[in-house]
Amino acid sequence: MKITIISVGKIKEKYLRDAIKEYAKRLGAYCNLNFIEISDEKAPETLSEKEMEIIKDKEGERILSKIKESQYVYALELKGKQRTSEMFSEELDKLQIYGSSDIVFVIGGSLGLSTQVISRSNSQISFSKMTFPHQLMKVILIEQIYRAFRIMKNEPYHK
Repeated sequence: MKITIISVGKIKEKYLRDAIKEYAKRLGAYCNLNFIEISDEKAPETLSEKEMEIIKDKEGERILSKIKESQYVYALELKGKQRTSEMFSEELDKLQIYGSSDIVFVIGGSLGLSTQVISRSNSQISFSKMTFPHQLMKVILIEQIYRAFRIMKNEPYHK
């Protein structure tokens, strides 16, 4: 299985980069993992709704340019469907079995994802009704992907 994580912005915090590096190393036994970082748009603290949409659209265009037609896309979206770790594992396993083994996860910037990216996605996933920093979301996502593979393979880790 090939998994690509497209995210907006660079991760500056060393502890987050270290966590991502550790999970990426662990995932090497289960999948081919790639990261694509899209530059984020600079934005002042106060923005109108229109200005927020313009920024999300610009970031969205850059995201969409990295997605191939054949890829199965998950958008990380606050309004997306919440899953248990077991459900997520089963979903990834089924995608693999039925020929969708090139999967992309998209993490938006601080303003979220454009409607075009959400429309392109095959599925929207939410990890909580709470809002998390998008840099931390990358760590949470990669840990859940690792957990999903461990569950799939009946290997110890999941509790």
